[in-house]
This record gives sequence, C-alpha cells and structure tokens, in this order.
Amino acid sequence: MNIRAVETTQDRAAAERQQRVDLAACYRLVALYGWDDLVFTHISGRVPGPEHHFLINPYGMLFSEITASSLVKVDLQGRKVDDSPYDVNPAGFTIHSAVHAAREDAMCVLHTHSVNGVSVSAQEGGVLPLSQHSIVVLASLAYHDYEGVALVDDEKPRLVHDLGDKRYMMLRNHGLLTVGRTVAEAFVAMYMFETTCMIQVRAQSGGGPLRRIGAPILEGAQAQWDAVTRGTGGGLAWPALLRRLERTDRSYRH
Repeated sequence: MNIRAVETTQDRAAAERQQRVDLAACYRLVALYGWDDLVFTHISGRVPGPEHHFLINPYGMLFSEITASSLVKVDLQGRKVDDSPYDVNPAGFTIHSAVHAAREDAMCVLHTHSVNGVSVSAQEGGVLPLSQHSIVVLASLAYHDYEGVALVDDEKPRLVHDLGDKRYMMLRNHGLLTVGRTVAEAFVAMYMFETTCMIQVRAQSGGGPLRRIGAPILEGAQAQWDAVTRGTGGGLAWPALLRRLERTDRSYRH
C-alpha cells in the first residue's frame, strides 16, 4: 500500500472517530435538554467517505447512555457494516436513510418526539411567526403528513419530496426533524425548532390574542441568522455546548 493510501485511510479513520464523538455528544445533549423519548427517536451521522455509511443509535439504549463506540455503522440498506451486538430501530432507519440518500449535505439528521414539538405538529397552522426563534425556522421549513409508524420504504419518496432542500421539517402528528451539514448544525437547528414550539405552546396557553411577526421581517430571517452565527451554522455554539457536557459527564467519548 502506498503512503498516500495509508494517509487517506488514517485521515478517514480520524474523521469517523470525530463524527462518532460529535454524534455521541449530540445524543447526550438531547437527553440533557429533555428532548429524548426513552429509546424511540434517532440521530444519525454520515461517515466521511464514498460508501454512504452512517452511524445511528443502538436500539434499546437511552440517549444518556450512548457513547462514541456504541454507535452502529450501517449502509443505506440497513446492513451493519461493522460487528455490533446491537440492533437498529427499523423506523429510525427508514426515515434517516431516506434523507441521507437524497441529500449530499445531510451529514447529520436529528429527529425528536418532544412534547412541545408533537403538540405544534398536531396544530393545523403548524409553526406560527410568534418569536425571534420562529423566524429562523420559518426561513427553511417543510411539512410531511403522518403516514403511521415509518416502517416501509414506500414512504421514502414522499418524505424526501416534502423535505426538498429545507433544514427543518415538521412531521405532522409525529415530531420534529432537522438536517445539518455537521452534527453541530443539526443540534443548534433543533434547539431553535424546539424553542420555537415551546414558546408557541406557552403563548397560546395564555388565551389572549397573539401578535404575529410581519412578512418583511420573515423574508430577511435567513440573512439575519447567518449574520448572528457568522455563517458557521451551529459551529459558534458547539464548543460551548461541549464544555457544558464535559462538566457533567465525559463518558460519551468512550
């Protein structure tokens, strides 16, 4: 094997290791923020390389238990690439493999069943322009109608069509989904999505008239978000989030 091939193999191994650590951190942060649903939702991360392999949670583990080494590597057909004693949730595989296959930029796909997210997903009007957080979400939001538990491949084309090139998707009567070019971007997007839904539910619970943000402001939301984050997506907040996690439990790195 030539030196360049060795360097490439080493580089890819290092890139996969970093993706594993970031993805495990994302699982722990979702648990820390209270967005998990026992063992029933999923976050997946693409492994760098041409094979279209990705990492997903071992089915049956709480998000607070997941480590870098426990993540399961599978191909787009759901076959385990490496030896693992764990299985993969078939519903999780259906949704995530569809998005990863369709979107080259989908390095991370994050899906939750949070109480606030499901509550808004059950509302006919969906996300309303009620908060500063909401205008970021509305700048890149798609919807997908509920078709039952995602177990069959037949739903994949419709899900991919509905998502298009958007970063946020509300799964009607089901939950929330974000797509990121990095794990950090997917997580920070979910923070904005979840916070948007929480604010909306609380505002509605007050019972009074709601003041909506006007269309001219909504039209400039993406540019404002890029300015606030300096074009880094989730990269600006991610190191601080990792520092918060490290203060509580560093075992996600194992």
